[in-house]
Amino acid sequence: MKSAAVLGAGSWGTALAKLLSEKGIDTSLWARNSDFAREIARERENKKYLPGFPLKDSLLVTSSIEEAICDRDVILFVVPSHAMRETAELVADTLQGRALPKALVSCAKGIENETLETMTDVLNEIFSSIGGVCVAVLSGPSFAKEVAQGMPTAVTIAAYSEEKAKGLQDFFSTDFLRVYTTQDVIGVQLGGAVKNVLAIAAGISDGLGFGTNTRAALITRGLAEMSRLGLKLGANPLTFAGLAGLGDLVLTCTGDLSRNRQVGLKLGAGKSMDEILDSMNMVAEGVKTSKSLYMLAQRHQVDMPIVEHVYKVIYEGMSPAEAVRGLLDRPQKYELYGVH
Repeated sequence: MKSAAVLGAGSWGTALAKLLSEKGIDTSLWARNSDFAREIARERENKKYLPGFPLKDSLLVTSSIEEAICDRDVILFVVPSHAMRETAELVADTLQGRALPKALVSCAKGIENETLETMTDVLNEIFSSIGGVCVAVLSGPSFAKEVAQGMPTAVTIAAYSEEKAKGLQDFFSTDFLRVYTTQDVIGVQLGGAVKNVLAIAAGISDGLGFGTNTRAALITRGLAEMSRLGLKLGANPLTFAGLAGLGDLVLTCTGDLSRNRQVGLKLGAGKSMDEILDSMNMVAEGVKTSKSLYMLAQRHQVDMPIVEHVYKVIYEGMSPAEAVRGLLDRPQKYELYGVH
């Protein structure tokens, strides 16, 4: 695998395109907006989403999906989860009658609102009509800015084929990015989706002025919720103790670069969702994913009280103070990790 297309020119997409191109992989970066693509190509920098990091001249930046993806070995979908289906359909239509890539890699961390499907479910559904292709997931604790800075980072690549996972492990690995493999595709995706909602909860807690005790409780009990849902959906419970579970959860609940934590901080400080969303130029996946996970938990009868209360704050007008009281007033329980 010697070439890649990165679809999505946000901070994470740009950081991955930068990493791959600097590794010597023939890489394209696709931006939907043509003016934005031309600006990045001209300036050799994404000043909107990842300022301060120059891009190699060899990195192709384009708004043409055909130019971006044709004859590429690996296609990375680094678009928000709510844009995954539309982007995948565009790619599938463009590849009709052409050589298929060796792998499709989802880098989005969310659950589709309308279908409650994971991102690999969406990709498999769309690409099944044009032939089989390996679908994988890249996840783990990885702020785009720190990856762009070359800071030591560890992530996980998940694919049902162990051989394909190892191939992608070599493809992404650098002297500062350590990549682990797993075949638990569902577990890695659930970890990435649930942690964003829990990061909003942690931000709300901090915004209300609570301390590290509260944050630690939210992280720990949030991990229990993640594990319960994962077990119900067939994930390996050990996945949630790894990079895509606990690792990513700790990062997004404590790191100031976390967009989801920032949403929670502003909610805790009394701002409305409309005010918060209007002030952001990047997507916080946990906002939409809180709805998907709330509905998924109801469908499978899984108790996820933190997720439920975040959903009610965002979509039903519950105040953050009421959410805290609702969580604390729940019946006392015996702590059997991952079950109660």
